[in-house]
Amino acid sequence: MSRWKEIRELVKGFCSVPGTPGGEQDAAAFAVEQMKGYGCASIDRMGNVVLEIGNQGSDRRILLDAHIDQVGLIVTSINEKGFLKIAPCGGADRRTLPGQPVQVLGKETVTGVVCCLPPHLVDGGEDKVPSVDEMAVDIGLTKEEAEAVVEPGDRIVFLTEPQDLLGSRITAPALDDRAGCAVLLRAVQMLASYDLKNCAVSVLLSTREETGEQGAKTAAFWLDPTEAIVVDVSFAEQPGVSSEKSGKLGAGPMLGIAPGLDRKMGAEIAEIAKQEEIPFQYEVMGGPAGTNADQIGVSRGGVRCAMLSIPLRNMHTPTEIVDLQDLEHTAQLIAAYIGRVG
Repeated sequence: MSRWKEIRELVKGFCSVPGTPGGEQDAAAFAVEQMKGYGCASIDRMGNVVLEIGNQGSDRRILLDAHIDQVGLIVTSINEKGFLKIAPCGGADRRTLPGQPVQVLGKETVTGVVCCLPPHLVDGGEDKVPSVDEMAVDIGLTKEEAEAVVEPGDRIVFLTEPQDLLGSRITAPALDDRAGCAVLLRAVQMLASYDLKNCAVSVLLSTREETGEQGAKTAAFWLDPTEAIVVDVSFAEQPGVSSEKSGKLGAGPMLGIAPGLDRKMGAEIAEIAKQEEIPFQYEVMGGPAGTNADQIGVSRGGVRCAMLSIPLRNMHTPTEIVDLQDLEHTAQLIAAYIGRVG
């Protein structure tokens, strides 16, 4: 248990604060608090958290990115019975929503439950999953009472606490991509003893990735990096997911190979991993990466990009699963890469 203490505490802390796209303030405040003592941290106009370390006058500018937003829901209206009508805010898996306890982040934080009709009363029985706009959240109040504490635009997150599983695995909501945020902070901890005189490093915890990657797009333009490593999650092996399209939990980060990623940079990271005996696995894609790398790579005149993905099960659900070994090894690999630039 103590072997993974630092990364476990970081990721559990990140997953315990809410932050849906466009409403990442609580998560950002937590991140800034964790960054104290490591460098100058700030929050920009898009809500992005940026920590700058190393020689900020250097011509080599490395951006480390992970997105800080999580999938959730948004209140669209309150009906005559006091039920909250909702819409997706970042693509929560609707199959997991009926019967799910949630927190409504209104004028007060209110507990609710996504309504779940008995299968006997549903046309199609248990096989039918309604669209999100057909669902509602029950907070146990009348319309007038509900309007006093909730209004359209308020965000809703899963009411699920991080939990340890056996071995080095944990389950939590928002591991996509708070696991990546924890990895970058852990890498910063590892780099604290380095004299980074040959590069400037910007650690970006970016907003709104789940709704269009706007935070990374604007921050990359502002920070103007020469190269970037994007840390996100990808599919881990589980029943129904082929091994060709997934990574193995506990086998290390998935190093991305894709047309929009820099092949030479990826090869350099792979070589460092081999030399440092850090486990990793490949993730080969024939098109866009589907992460912030797609935006960062085409910022300004172009940015050389590499991508490291953390294998994750049950993506976009209240019970995502990762292996802490993969997080620690991802942080070690990033620290080794930057440490060699020095």
